[in-house]
Amino acid sequence: MEKRWVVKKGADRQTVERLAIELGVSRKLTNLLVQRGITTFDEAKSFFRPSLDALHDPFLMKDMDKAVDRILQAIATNENIMVYGDYDVDGTTAVSLVYSFLKNIHKKIEFYIPDRYIEGYGISLKGIDTAAEHNVKLIIALDCGIKAVDKVEYATNKGIDFIIGDHHRPGDVVPSAVAVLDPKQKDCPYPYKELSGAGVGFKLTQALAKKLKLPDKKVFSSLDLLAISIAADIVPITGENRVLAYFGLKQINTSPRPGVFSILKSSGFERVAENGKNGLVFPREITISDLVFVVGPRINAAGRIKDATDSVRLLISNHDEYADKLGGEINLLNTTRRDLDSSITQEAIDMINSNETLKKKKTTVLFKKEWHKGVIGIVASRLIEQFYKPTIVLTMADGMITGSARSIKGFDIYDAIDSCSHLLTHFGGHTYAAGLAMKPENLDAFLEEFEAYAEKHLTENMLVPEIEIDEELYLSDINSKFYRVLKQFAPFGPGNMSPLFVSHHLIDTGYAKAVGKDGNGRHLKFEVVHKDHSGNPLKAIAFNLGEHCGPMKQGKSFSLCYHLDENTWQGNTSLQLRVKDIRFEE
Repeated sequence: MEKRWVVKKGADRQTVERLAIELGVSRKLTNLLVQRGITTFDEAKSFFRPSLDALHDPFLMKDMDKAVDRILQAIATNENIMVYGDYDVDGTTAVSLVYSFLKNIHKKIEFYIPDRYIEGYGISLKGIDTAAEHNVKLIIALDCGIKAVDKVEYATNKGIDFIIGDHHRPGDVVPSAVAVLDPKQKDCPYPYKELSGAGVGFKLTQALAKKLKLPDKKVFSSLDLLAISIAADIVPITGENRVLAYFGLKQINTSPRPGVFSILKSSGFERVAENGKNGLVFPREITISDLVFVVGPRINAAGRIKDATDSVRLLISNHDEYADKLGGEINLLNTTRRDLDSSITQEAIDMINSNETLKKKKTTVLFKKEWHKGVIGIVASRLIEQFYKPTIVLTMADGMITGSARSIKGFDIYDAIDSCSHLLTHFGGHTYAAGLAMKPENLDAFLEEFEAYAEKHLTENMLVPEIEIDEELYLSDINSKFYRVLKQFAPFGPGNMSPLFVSHHLIDTGYAKAVGKDGNGRHLKFEVVHKDHSGNPLKAIAFNLGEHCGPMKQGKSFSLCYHLDENTWQGNTSLQLRVKDIRFEE
């Protein structure tokens, strides 16, 4: 698929020059900093040296005082408390985080994760009824509930209070809960609006610890869970989230809890003997990318295929043997998930390729009642990689059509679905990801109205995937000092993506070869210099771009856009270009 290359506008030259002198680094690096809004020495120091002291006061969040008072009242009167959360990674980590904290100060506490297939997303009547049966007087809902107006009223009539801790966009009416914690409420003064669901839960535990005068370690011990939540829920890694992710990753790399360690072990991250905790450390640093692509999917797999309660049990476990057993089981569920994902994705691709009407539309909306509900969100993401259109994948569950939506840059899928809300029984989500459900008789009307909205709000240009390049480099700009500073820009993610560079007038030095599993030649390994042979030769790897091997071996010059990373082979580590796209020059 052809992609548009867009190079970001260079930052203010005077600011870049001044900062380069103050920091003693290259102008190329300070340009990256200024692009990220960092213009002073002190701001750069805070960026490169994150501090937990930079976290905001949790009581700045609307209703936090009410939430803390109600929990302390429940503890004082020995009430039963239920921690309730969604079945995805953000929800299960949020529940694990808050449950573990409260369990240390109150014994009458339990957790509840709704069944994806029986109860669906969010707060359910079954969950409230279960709470009533267990004489629960307070439910703390995490990563869900901001639109559960009727459900909260139902609970109130049963004598159950609710504290909502959510980060999704509120509707026009907010539930009549004891406290509603959601920084996205228009009248919430909390300075940082992009917390994950587990992030809101963390702020609640931080407020409780502050009120109870507990030591910081009682709260910060959960930062590993928070980092997983931030990574998996694709929230911006800026501001407070960046600080939380930084220290959460540090914890995962040095002293992961048994459940997280078991996931890493079962996915191939063996630890090696060295000076570290228990004499063991990981052979390479665990990154946000590992949390997104390795840890997150395995935590999700339990809820997609079986029961997300197992994910919480794994994450709250303090016993290595039990964690290893559960981690192994969840890894097997992830294998099943991958197989389902692969087969349904191929079926969906075939469905599109065989239908000219579908191919001409500006959106992709597919429905098949037999598709597994647990993987349709993943399938929607895969279809965007293939066709690059706003995508909704729908299936049938309990007589209702239910689905997951994913979007492309510049198109707000939440607003698009909201425009069809009169046809839906419920929906919720973010700008780029959402869930929805409708009665079967409304499907045709929804297809028509959703496509009409897209026709009005999507331009042809938006339907061409964009590669946003941070800046141009000459190969001579790249050295060990440059990369050493660049690594300190991590953790990378939305709002602070790994910098993408472009270099022009390159040639292969004669090492180009197509490589891949079973010799399929899908990938490309090569070594580059500038056409005039300036700059030190640098090795490069280009995944899924093996078709460019022929022209490259013919000596044609080309441009590359790429990330910089390290490659370790047989104990030797060297810089390499991780290529995102290749363009041959005329």
